Formats: sequence, C-alpha cells, structure tokens
Amino acid sequence: MPAAETELGRILVTGANGNLGRRLLARLAGERPPHVRVRALVRSRAAAEALGGGPHEVRVVDWSDAAALALAATACDAAVHLIGILKETRRARYAEAHEDAARALAAAAAAGGLRRIVALSLLGADPASPNACLASRGRSERLLLEGTVPVTLIRVGMVLGPGDAASRALRGQALAALLPLVRGGATLDQPIDADDVVEAVLAALARPAPGSETLELAGPESLSHRELVCRAARLYGREPRIVALPLALARAAARMAEALLAEPPVTEAMLDVLERDEAIDPAPACRRLGLALTPLDTILRRSVGPDAHAA
Repeated sequence: MPAAETELGRILVTGANGNLGRRLLARLAGERPPHVRVRALVRSRAAAEALGGGPHEVRVVDWSDAAALALAATACDAAVHLIGILKETRRARYAEAHEDAARALAAAAAAGGLRRIVALSLLGADPASPNACLASRGRSERLLLEGTVPVTLIRVGMVLGPGDAASRALRGQALAALLPLVRGGATLDQPIDADDVVEAVLAALARPAPGSETLELAGPESLSHRELVCRAARLYGREPRIVALPLALARAAARMAEALLAEPPVTEAMLDVLERDEAIDPAPACRRLGLALTPLDTILRRSVGPDAHAA
C-alpha cells in the first residue's frame, strides 16, 4: 500500500458484506503490518455474523438512519460507500438503496468529521436518465457531491470476480448449448476485474484529490457480449449456438415478471442497464489512480474458467 495510506486511522465501509466489500476487507486484512483499521457496516445481524472473525469491527446500521451513521462515522477518517442495487423489487427500492443512503451518509460524514468519501456508482448514472436505476444513481451522486465532505465517485460497469453473480451468469452462458441473447449479444461490454476496482478504491483513499471528482473506470477491452461469451466458452473448449432475442420481447417478459413475481429474475430497468453499451476510455482514471488494468483473458480465466469454478 502507498505510504500515504498510513495516515488513515479508520475507514468506514458501507455495504461491507457485498462481493466488493468482502474483497476490500480481505485486501486490508492482508496488509502486514495493518495500516488501516476498518469499521464495516451491514444491515442485518446475519450479515454481521457472516463477516465476524476478521480484524475489522462490524456494526449493524440502517443506511437511511443519519444519526446511526453519524455515530458509526465517529473517529473514522474516510468512508467507502458500496451500497447500490441493479434490480428493484417490492422489498428493495432504488430510492432507499441509493438516494436515502447517500443523503444519510452525506449528513453523517459532516457530523462525524470524515475527510473523504469514496463511492462506487454506475457508468451512465444521470439524474436526467430515462432509466429508473441510472436516474436514481445519478441523484445519489448529486446528494453526495452537494455535501460538505469531498467525494471521489468511481463509476464502473460490469465487474467480474470469482464467485460473484455476474461471473456465474457469464459461465452459465458460456456452457449453454443453445443460448438466446437479447439482440444476439450486440451490446458492448467492458468488464473490469473486481480486484482492480478494490485497488482503485484504495488508491482514491491514498491519493485524495483536493476536492470532489468523478472518475469513469472499466476494463481494457470493449467488446460485444456475444464475443465475451464466446471467449469465455473457449476456456471450456466450447462454442455456444447463439439465437437472437428481440429487445421488445425481452422487455415484455421483464414487465410480466415484475407484475407477477415478488422477486423477478430481471426487471425492465435492469434489462436496459445491461443492454447499455460500455465503451469508455479508462486511461484518465487509471492515470489518476496509478492503476494497471488486468487483461481480459486473465479476468475470464480467474473468474469464469474451469479453475475459478473448481475453487
């Protein structure tokens, strides 16, 4: 870790039980000697118990409770904000996960004396977006940026890491004999390694900007989802037969699932986020953070290939 990180006494991590949160905790716990103490926040006792046993302190906090967050932020130097959802259901609403949590964190950061917030967001986040998820993400960004504590926003798209939902889904597609893909898999993906995202977060903490900033980060290659699936399939010596599914039909199926199911597998807003092209230049963010991106073939081998599955 860069020497500058030794100046951080304690980091507050929201959403610490998610895939990236766990990776961040493991990365920090692996430092010898430990440079940073961590206060990990989760929403349930079960999640707290699942994170127990590590060197980090775990607290159960309601994300929308500004007073509880302010108490948790006491004696912390910075916060890493990892809360966000891609799929809205009857029990998990965008406004609660994004805007309410951001509003409470901004207030808690000021009250608790934090010096910096590093928050993950989505590529395409914009309050004016017609997509409900991206608009909600955009509003949450604005709430953080309008606060008194400087913020580093890191927008990412597809993130792949061993055992996570995106990697499992891609592996399932790679192993399918007959695979229906929306628009034949024409959407552009730019997957980034989960560990690269963790390193970006740590670099943003270690090299804080003088004020707030927004960085857009993605992997080293932008390619069609069809090509991504085929490259993953080659790790197994396979070549799936891909059938094009009209976008209108996929949207209709998502709307029906939302109307009938409490936990639909895909919602219309989620579908439109997944169908949004990812084709950005990650070089400016990489230069700012001193980050070297993991090659795509390495990402696929670690996250989707036979070795990752065996692990």
